[in-house]
Amino acid sequence: MVDQELQREQDYVATLYARLDALQSEAEHQLTAVRMLDVGGNHQSRSERDTFARLYEDRIVQLREVDDRLAFGRLETAPDEATGAPVYRYIGRVGLRDEELQPILLDWRVPQASAFYQATAATPLGARARRHLLSKGRSIIRIEDEILDSALLDGDAAALHQGEGALLAALTAQRTGHMSDIVSTIQAEQDRIIRADLKGVLVVQGGPGTGKTAVALHRAAYLLYTHRDRLKNSGVLIVGPSKSFLQYIEAVLPSLGETGVVLASVGQLYPGVEATREDAPAVAALKGQPFMADLIARAVRSRQRVPTAAKQLVVNGDRLTLHPHLIEHAIYRARASGKPHNEARVTFVKNALGALSREWLAQLKAQGRSMDDTDLPMLREDLRLADDVRVALNTAWLPLTPEKLLQDLYARPQWLAQITPKWTPEQRALLARPRDAEFTIADIPLLDEAAEYLGEYNVVDAAKKREQKEQRKRDIENAESAIQNMEVKGLVNAKALADNFAELGDRATTSERAALDRSWTYGHVVIDEAQELSPMQWRLVLRRGPLRSFTIVGDIAQAASAAAATSWKDALKPILDSSLEADRWRLEELTVNYRTPSQIAQVAETVAIAHQLPITQSRAVRASEWPVEIVTDVADAVRRDRALKAGGTLAVIVVDAAIEAIHDTLIAEFGSDVGLGAAGLMRDIALLTPQDAKGLEFDAVIVVDPSAIVAASERGAGALYVAMTRATQRLYLVADGPLPAGF
Repeated sequence: MVDQELQREQDYVATLYARLDALQSEAEHQLTAVRMLDVGGNHQSRSERDTFARLYEDRIVQLREVDDRLAFGRLETAPDEATGAPVYRYIGRVGLRDEELQPILLDWRVPQASAFYQATAATPLGARARRHLLSKGRSIIRIEDEILDSALLDGDAAALHQGEGALLAALTAQRTGHMSDIVSTIQAEQDRIIRADLKGVLVVQGGPGTGKTAVALHRAAYLLYTHRDRLKNSGVLIVGPSKSFLQYIEAVLPSLGETGVVLASVGQLYPGVEATREDAPAVAALKGQPFMADLIARAVRSRQRVPTAAKQLVVNGDRLTLHPHLIEHAIYRARASGKPHNEARVTFVKNALGALSREWLAQLKAQGRSMDDTDLPMLREDLRLADDVRVALNTAWLPLTPEKLLQDLYARPQWLAQITPKWTPEQRALLARPRDAEFTIADIPLLDEAAEYLGEYNVVDAAKKREQKEQRKRDIENAESAIQNMEVKGLVNAKALADNFAELGDRATTSERAALDRSWTYGHVVIDEAQELSPMQWRLVLRRGPLRSFTIVGDIAQAASAAAATSWKDALKPILDSSLEADRWRLEELTVNYRTPSQIAQVAETVAIAHQLPITQSRAVRASEWPVEIVTDVADAVRRDRALKAGGTLAVIVVDAAIEAIHDTLIAEFGSDVGLGAAGLMRDIALLTPQDAKGLEFDAVIVVDPSAIVAASERGAGALYVAMTRATQRLYLVADGPLPAGF
C-alpha cells in the first residue's frame, strides 16, 4: 500500500513538473518573440520591448529557482458532497494552474494552505489528514502521513498520531554553508508569526535555534506575495548583522520564488561606503548614543560662519568691503528656508550676491559712473566669477559631503572641542583618528545623519531627480497603453512597468535601484539580530522604513555589542518616538529549540543564567549522540571531530584578538581547508569571531577560550552564549584553564 501511494504521488508530482516545464517553455518563447520585435528607432518602443523582455527573464528565473522540492505537502479535506471522493490540496513553493486554469498546486502562502502548518487533531481547520512529500530532485522518495480525523483510522482513536519524521529529517540533515528554507516544515507557532499583519512593529523574541531567522525570511516572502501591490514598487529591506550572515541566507528567498528583496548589513546601508571594520567597544558605544545626532547637527551648523571682521575684496579692479552683517543676513535667510545645508547654500549665495551687488552699484554711482538697477545682473555675474568673492562665500558657507564632514570631525580636535563643550577630554579622544582612516560600521549611521542635514551635494543632481519623478508620472500613462497592446494585463502593473522606461544605463530592478538610493523608503523592513542595534543605527533604519512597518527579530540575551539595549522596550525607543506609540509594537515569542541538541542547549542556558543573561528558555526537540567535550588544543579538537567521520560543516569560533594566531595554527596543519570570515563559509573549517557567527549554524562548533570571549567586552557573556549555540550536532570547548561561571 505504501508503494502504491508513493507511486500515486510520484505520478501527480510528475504532472506538476510537466506544467512547470510548459510554463517555462512558454516564457522562453515569449522572450524570444519580444526580442525579435522590430520597434525601429523609437525610444519609447525600445523601452517597452526591453521591459517586457526583463519581465519574461524574471519569470524564467523564478520558475527555475522553485524546481527543487516544488511540491512538498498534501491536505485531505472533507469529501466531495456530490461524489463522496476525497478532496486533496497539494501545497508547494509556487501556485500552478492547468491549461483550463484550474488550481493544481497551492502556493504555501495562500490562506487555504495555512492548515498544512497549523491544523491539529484538536483544531483541524477543515483538514482530515496532512501528508509530507519528501523528495530528491524530481523524485518522491518518502511520504509521511499525519492523521487528524480518527474516522480515517476506522474509528481507532488510539492510533491518532502526529508524525515528526519530516521535521527531524530536516533538523538532523548536514549543513552546507548556506541556509535552507523551512517551507515544508514550518511549525504552527512559526506560521502564526509569518502570517501576522503587515502593519506596525512586530518583535519576534526567541532563544538560539528557535528559527527566528527562518521565520523572518519566510515572513518577507509571505508579505511580498500577500501585499504585492503595496510592496512591489517600494520593496522589502532585510538587515542582517554581518556580511557572512547575508552570504549564509542569500539563497533562501530565491528558492521561495522571491528576488525583489534588498539584503544588507548595517555597514552597507549608506550607498557608496561598505564598512566591515568594528570600532573598539568604547568607541562604538559612544558613536551609537542618540546625542551623536545633535553633534552632527551642530557640526553642520558650525560650517555656516559669520566672519569676525570686514574683508576687502577686489573685483574687476574695484575694491569692495564685505561686512559681517551682510553674511549674517544671508545666512539667516538661508536657514529660514528650512532646506538642508547644501541646498540652502543656493539661497545663501543668492542673497549674499544680491546684497553685495547692490552695495557695489551704490559705490559705482557715488564714483560718478553712469549705471542703474538694470546693471545689477551684470554686476552679480561679475561677483560670482570673482576669486575673492568665491573664497569669501565658501569660507562662510562651504558645500560639504557627509564623508568630508565626518573626516574633519575626527581629525580636527580643536573644532570637535568647540562644538562639544560639555564633553570630557576622554570622550573626545575616543573619536580622534587620521583623516584617511577607513569608515567603520558605527560610522554608517553618522554618515547617514550628516546626509540628512547636508542634503544633495550637487544641486544639479537634485534638480535632475525632480525631473525624473515628473518623467515617471508621464511613463505610467504610457505603460497603461503598453500593457493593453502586449496583452499582458495581470502579469505586470503600470507602475512596475514605468519604472523600467528609462535609458539603458538606468534600467534596474526595484531592489537594485533601492540599494543605490539613500533616500529610498521601503514598504517593510526586516531586522535580524536586532538586539545589537545602537540608538543611532535605529535612527538609520527608521529612515529606510518611515511607515514603521517592521519585523524585528532577535534575542536580548544574545546582545554582544557595547551599544546594544537590555530590553526591547529600550531598544525600540528611537522608532517609537512618542508615548502614544508605546503600544504600537507587539511581541511574539518562539519557545521551541529546533536546532540545538538538548545537551548543548542545557549547558549554554546554564552558563547564560550564571551570567544573569535575560534568556528565553526553550524546549529542545531532540538530542544528539555526542556530549559536549572539553579539550586543551584547538587543532586536536579539529582532529577529534574529523575522526568521527560524521561529516558536515565545522566552525572554529574565537575572540577577535586571537583570531590571527589561531588562523596560523590551523593553516599550519590543515592548509587550504581553513577559511577566514565570510569567505571561509564554504571551506571545511570556517574560522569566525562570535560576531561573524551570529545567525549561522554548523554541524560542529569549536569554541576557543570561552573565558577570553567573556572578558573581551562588557557583553562578553552574550557573545559566548551566541558561540555555544551555533552547533546542530557537536560542541567542543578549548580551554587550558578555568572555565567561566556556569560550567
